[in-house]
Amino acid sequence: MSGIHIGCAVAIASCLALHPSIAGSIDIESGIDALEHISPNDNRTSAGTFANGVLTLHLEARTGRWFPDGDQQPGVGVNAFGVEGGPLQTPGPLIRVPAGTEIRVDVRNRLSEAFAVHGLYSRPAVEPDAPVVVPAGEARQFRFMATEPGTYFYWASAAVDGTIQQQRDTLLSGALIVDPGEGATAPDRVLVIEHWTNGVRNAIGGRVPESRRRFVINGLSWPYTERLSHGVGDVVRMRVINVSAGVHPMHLHGFYFNVDSRGDERHDDLFPAGSSPHLVVTERLDIGRTFTMTWKPTRPGNWLFHCHDAAHLDYGGRLDTTGPEPADLHHHVTNHALEMMAGPVLGITVTGKSVEAPARGPRRSLRLVARVDDGSTSAEPAYAYALDGEHAASKPPSAIGPTLILKRGEPVAITIANELPEETSVHWHGIELESYFDGVPGFAGDGQHIAPPVPPGGSFVARFTPPRSGTFIYHAHVDDTRQQQAGLSGPLLIVDDPRRFDPEHDVVLMVTTPRKNPQQNVVLINGSAAPSPREMHVDQHYRLRLINLHVARPSMRMRLLRGDTLLPWRGLAKDGMDLPDDRRIEGRAEVQMGNGETYDFDFEPREAGDLRFDVTNAGGVLLASMPIHVTPK
Repeated sequence: MSGIHIGCAVAIASCLALHPSIAGSIDIESGIDALEHISPNDNRTSAGTFANGVLTLHLEARTGRWFPDGDQQPGVGVNAFGVEGGPLQTPGPLIRVPAGTEIRVDVRNRLSEAFAVHGLYSRPAVEPDAPVVVPAGEARQFRFMATEPGTYFYWASAAVDGTIQQQRDTLLSGALIVDPGEGATAPDRVLVIEHWTNGVRNAIGGRVPESRRRFVINGLSWPYTERLSHGVGDVVRMRVINVSAGVHPMHLHGFYFNVDSRGDERHDDLFPAGSSPHLVVTERLDIGRTFTMTWKPTRPGNWLFHCHDAAHLDYGGRLDTTGPEPADLHHHVTNHALEMMAGPVLGITVTGKSVEAPARGPRRSLRLVARVDDGSTSAEPAYAYALDGEHAASKPPSAIGPTLILKRGEPVAITIANELPEETSVHWHGIELESYFDGVPGFAGDGQHIAPPVPPGGSFVARFTPPRSGTFIYHAHVDDTRQQQAGLSGPLLIVDDPRRFDPEHDVVLMVTTPRKNPQQNVVLINGSAAPSPREMHVDQHYRLRLINLHVARPSMRMRLLRGDTLLPWRGLAKDGMDLPDDRRIEGRAEVQMGNGETYDFDFEPREAGDLRFDVTNAGGVLLASMPIHVTPK
């Protein structure tokens, strides 16, 4: 092992035999009102004492009362870390040192049961060091070198198999950041995503329902998360760490960001200086993974950075189960952004003057209508978009919105007409535009000029000028899971010349959620669970535009096969941004996609026969399939 663990000479198996309770969750049965307060940790200040190249830190695990929705809302009892003698924090105290530092951490367990500590060892590591069990009432010391700069983390739980599990009653995790040993460190923010679910006594003594789960950033759930402030032209750096039990496709509204590195508990792979950029608007973050990102705001306004798994953003209700049930809020909220979203969401305010050139030329007008579809009920709504406007006849609603085709550089005014019995909005996912038109009512805008929702019978005009050609998405951003699952989403294609757009060779493949029974192993391809066969021809090139807008499946795999053999395709774009030449490589036709991601691939059939486009879950279970018939030229 790369770290030296002092004070526990017995093997892990022996520790487990001595402490069988480590296999179960820790349950807090009483006395929650008397528990100490757990503070959210904004990860701005490193813990411990630094002297002569050594960081010394004394950690304790204790039980406290955590307030993910702010101190004015009910709290729950959980286990958390704190500096010995100091307050408890979640995430745990930040360990941040320059490369070359020796780290000495004492971990004392003041809980009633044993736990296993992971992540306190030297990096990089081929494999994680074996976790060290700390019995109840005892302590263990960890000594290791911070050798390789990067973004890492430590954590503790009942699990000893090295896999982050869905933790009940436990928020024992923290960031471990190693900065370069020389030169000034550029300012950044460390964002730790954690997850809590039911399994404890709540503030009034009853069990917390599963719907009350919380995904949090730096210990808080939206809208109680920290609000970030930056100026136009600032270089914004973020380190994002996922120690939760969910996959989080992290989406930034209004701007592209560059992914500077990707890593996990063991290592952090920094893309070399001078390499081609990795520009995205959505980055899928798997369990136990990390990434670092850089972006530069060029327009003022309020912007969101959030997980795009809509189910993770659902407001589950108060933790003490009082107040209205979430289902009762659909028609009775004042501010959708603040009252109907929760979870891993950050609000970012950008100040200053835009450095982008104003739009010029005539503005094209379109009218997008949100309507009620057949079979809609209050419990299971069926909603859809229809398009009226220039060169587009009105279409009956369907389970997927019409493909909007806009011209790069041409100003557009899209009127959103609401014929639904509830408020709605449209977010132009991936489009660089003014904040007011971004589609987040109650939040988007600048200063006092905040965008409203579109009321029943009302309308809202979104104005923007798409600056680049690519594959994008439009979708509802009010009551996200309910309205998107009901059918309010569609493809948005920006092209150089709409007159030359060829739908035969430009193929949209959009994956969404069934309106009914969404938990079944079925998804929709272009609005259908059984899509019609597609015709292709040998030796002709097809641009496949893949879009994942499922509300709760962030790990689906999209594949192109002949029989059981994956065919080749060539990457063209990610999130509407063309790939640099060195990344336009041919590879096997399989890609794992998070919600809110788009990919473009070039595919050239090389022989006649039957192919298929499959969508599977992460485990390979087939969710949908579209036949493709390839014929000679």
